[in-house]
Amino acid sequence: MTVVDFHTHYYPPDYLAALESGPSNVRVTRDAEGNPWLHYPGDYNVAVRGHRDLAFRAEDVPARGVDVQVLTLTTPGAHVESPAVATRLASLVNDAFARAAHDHPRRFTALATLPLNDPAASARELDRAMRRLGLCGAMLFSNVNGVALADERFWPLYEVANDLGAVFFIHPTSPLGVEAMREYWLMPLVGFLCDTTLAAAHLVFAGVTQRFPRIRWVLGHLGGAIPYLAERLDRGYEAFPECRARLQQPPSHALKNFFYDTVNFDPAAIEFAIRFAGPGHVVAGSDYPHRIGSIERMRETIASLHVSEEERQAILGGNAARLLDL
Repeated sequence: MTVVDFHTHYYPPDYLAALESGPSNVRVTRDAEGNPWLHYPGDYNVAVRGHRDLAFRAEDVPARGVDVQVLTLTTPGAHVESPAVATRLASLVNDAFARAAHDHPRRFTALATLPLNDPAASARELDRAMRRLGLCGAMLFSNVNGVALADERFWPLYEVANDLGAVFFIHPTSPLGVEAMREYWLMPLVGFLCDTTLAAAHLVFAGVTQRFPRIRWVLGHLGGAIPYLAERLDRGYEAFPECRARLQQPPSHALKNFFYDTVNFDPAAIEFAIRFAGPGHVVAGSDYPHRIGSIERMRETIASLHVSEEERQAILGGNAARLLDL
């Protein structure tokens, strides 16, 4: 059985060097252990060894029981830069992702990063990443400098993605209303989940998933609150004409076709998502190597699920392998 960890993050060394040399809206410092700290408006990330050392990672990951990881960038993302810098950095990152997959074909695959503050450039970069670099889709942040993913400015990107049958993984970033989340790490603990939920619901109500049916959507962190709130969204569809304007079916119909990763290490929560979307739409995820992530807890949680062994193996790797054409 192949274990595929869908939700992981990697900062290519070339990307970190480009941030340090500038120009960039991200400030880089280093701690006593030499780990880069990426400071950007409202937050920072500490790039530990697993974030940036692919050779280390290629040995560390299988030792923890994972066969294949899906590499993605993470916050701050290219969209915090000027459009020109964002486009250059996205191209640099995707080239590095393609090299990682080529050099370690049994260990890594990747989803592209895009210069999302320039939708036209994003469409071109997605086309390049999929047709020339062999990636099968991209990670989208849950909002782009406050602009919703459902905004029609992104529809040219979705047209390209639909033509290519792309996988789009929605990962949270600084949420709207972040000013209320400055204490106690409330932004990643609560705000990230809220922003993913908002992005997914907005995409469906705006008719994006219906208009571009060949895009395959994946939601991080078990979809935020989507499985829990889907019934309420359906009631909105029944109650409010605006919620039916661009939809032919209740929103849960589309949301059950999304995929949900297991970066929520509560078996009861994952089982609820399985009841909502089905065992064929849940993929293993650890959030490696973030401090809040854990391969061990990912595996322990999936091992404890009340599912058949066939369903457990699908969650551990089969669903992601099918989604990503591995």
